[in-house]
Amino acid sequence: MMAIVIACIIGLLFDLLVGDPPKLPHPVRWIGHLIQSQTALWNKGKWRKLRGMVMALAVVGTTMFVVTLILLLSYQVSIIFGILVEGLLIGIGLAQRSLKEAAMAVYEPLVKGDFAEARVKLSWIVGRDTDKLGEDEIVRGVVETVSENTSDGVTAPLFYAFLFGAIGLWGYKAVNTLDSMVGYKNDKYKDFGMFSAKLDDVLNFIPSRMTGFLIVLGTKNETDRTLGKRLKIWAQDAKKHPSPNSGYLEAATAVQLGVQLGGKNTYQGVVSHRAIMGEKLVPLTKEHIATSIIHMRIATILFTLVMLAVEVLIYAIT
Repeated sequence: MMAIVIACIIGLLFDLLVGDPPKLPHPVRWIGHLIQSQTALWNKGKWRKLRGMVMALAVVGTTMFVVTLILLLSYQVSIIFGILVEGLLIGIGLAQRSLKEAAMAVYEPLVKGDFAEARVKLSWIVGRDTDKLGEDEIVRGVVETVSENTSDGVTAPLFYAFLFGAIGLWGYKAVNTLDSMVGYKNDKYKDFGMFSAKLDDVLNFIPSRMTGFLIVLGTKNETDRTLGKRLKIWAQDAKKHPSPNSGYLEAATAVQLGVQLGGKNTYQGVVSHRAIMGEKLVPLTKEHIATSIIHMRIATILFTLVMLAVEVLIYAIT
């Protein structure tokens, strides 16, 4: 348990200071290639729900097996070497630095008034059409992305890292990658990707709610609303989101900033209306991008402290 805690702290520091190793292929890409190849092989014919479940379990199992093998070999060398390797595996599975960099890549051209460049950079991190968006809609896209991925990319993998080490983190990352690739409700994936989507929902249930609560509790309140009022709005608005988990992040950000998130999005020319979250007490501005990054940092610190307390409690009980 102590080795896992130390490895998690090392991983957090590595992600904060270094981020994704430059010029090296990220393990998520390897997982993605595996999913792509297996999807082409299995997503056809009858029994697609069963085929999708078997494929998902195989991908998750393969990922966890590889990480287990790496750790077994590393800890055979020495406990210190094993902790360092596990910390590195945890660090490259977190996305705090890369999420900040992606958000700032949109923020910086906005500051310069270069909306064309900001739209291009936004298109790299969202699925919606960006070519006609104004400043407020560009900002909304970034804030929503940072908010949602605070859980998906940082606190949720950290949750499983604290509980099960790098093996748990990469099991979660495999599920999350499966959901992003096959967890759609269209004709091609609605049956095949159903298990992946549901499993991702289950794994994100606790981390998303914990993270949203910590954002409301621990970040600066930009409104005159009391904590009780903000928690009530947060709980109500979170349930409006089509995702059973993402709403708890976006609603928390909206209520703390005093802005509205959600609204009209366009995907390949098709208009989609997302439920409105929060109250429009102030208009969205580019500075809200920087504030959303601060929210991510604070939520990550608070989440880490909570998980450390959980580890101490588990140790005391056992």
